[in-house]
Parts: sequence; C-alpha cells; structure tokens
Amino acid sequence: MRTTVTCKVCRRLRMSVCGREKCAFKRKPYPPGVHGKAFRRAGSEFGSQLMEKQKVKFLYGLRERQFRNYIMDALKQKTMTTSDAVLNTLETRLDNVTYRLGFAPTRAAARQLVNHGHIYVKRKSLTNFTRVTIPSYKLKIGDEVRIRPESLKKGPFGTLEILIKKHTPPVWLELDREGYLGKILTYPTSGEDISKGYNISAIVEYYSR
Repeated sequence: MRTTVTCKVCRRLRMSVCGREKCAFKRKPYPPGVHGKAFRRAGSEFGSQLMEKQKVKFLYGLRERQFRNYIMDALKQKTMTTSDAVLNTLETRLDNVTYRLGFAPTRAAARQLVNHGHIYVKRKSLTNFTRVTIPSYKLKIGDEVRIRPESLKKGPFGTLEILIKKHTPPVWLELDREGYLGKILTYPTSGEDISKGYNISAIVEYYSR
C-alpha cells in the first residue's frame, strides 16, 4: 500500500521522489487516474512554485514547518546565495548524506538506518565516532560518517558489499568503500547536478510572498 501511494505522488509531481528503482513514474510518466494521460491544467506562477515546493518536501521527507524554517534561515544568511544555502541545508542532513554515500537505496531507508542507530558520526574536531539518531542532524566540512561495524552483519546491509562497489558519490563527498566510511569534503552548490529535477529559486519565491 505504501509503495502505491508514494508512486502516485511521484506521478502527480512528474518526478520520482520515492527514489525506488522500480518507481511507477518511470513506467507511467503522467498523473494517476482514469484521465491521467489526457490530463491538462492551465499553469500559473503560483501553481508552478507550489509544485516545486512539493517535489522537494517529498524528495527529502520534510514536514511543512521544517521546510519553511530551512527557507527562512537561508534568506537571513549572507555568506552564500539563498539557493546554495537551501541546497546546503538539505544535502548535509545526516539521512541524505547516508543515502548519497550509498549506504541506503533511498532517503526513506537512510532515515530508518539513522533512527535505529546504525550510523555513527565523527566531528572534525573530535577523535571518536558517536552514534547519532537524528535524521536532520547537520554535518559540516571535515565530518565523517560510517556504518556501525556491528550493524554490517544485519539484514539492512546484506547486499551492501556488492552495491557499494558500483556506487559513485557526488564530488563533495569522499567514500571509503572498504571501511564503509564517508567524509564531507566541501559543501554542495546549486551549480552542480544535484538539484536537477526541481527549481530552488521558484521555491524561495514561493516562501518570499
């Protein structure tokens, strides 16, 4: 049931936000329902901005208040563009980094791994890894992420050894495939191919009204 509902959202948003390899949107790239293929709606600027906002909310698994706070904080900072600040906040969440490193097949699965204590983090200024169970935990440059060694023998990581050999992380992350260890090298920017599929500027405009 959950898979069906999620993929209906993907089809409605015209983007695979569930992250599953067999997402229904890839087979049926049109809205759900009897009239899905023939469905046409006159677009408006507000409607387009709302669509972009919904894409990112579902893609990263965020609640409305949480996402709004991210945007408001990005609008206040002055060290980078607002779009880069939003992308930075989204991408450096612990659950997303876990997904980007290839430790989980989807962001939802990565969130579960974090919640269940399978992921450890070491701050740049510290010498030891500590367990972090907060999916929204923000990572910084120099921080390291690893899978709890004892967890590697458990079900969620049964095929990880094979899958991680084929995985290529984004350029802002470093991956040690043998040690199941990742490191934040730099912050992602909107100029990279990370935000392909959604328009951050439109989302910022939506919340700036």
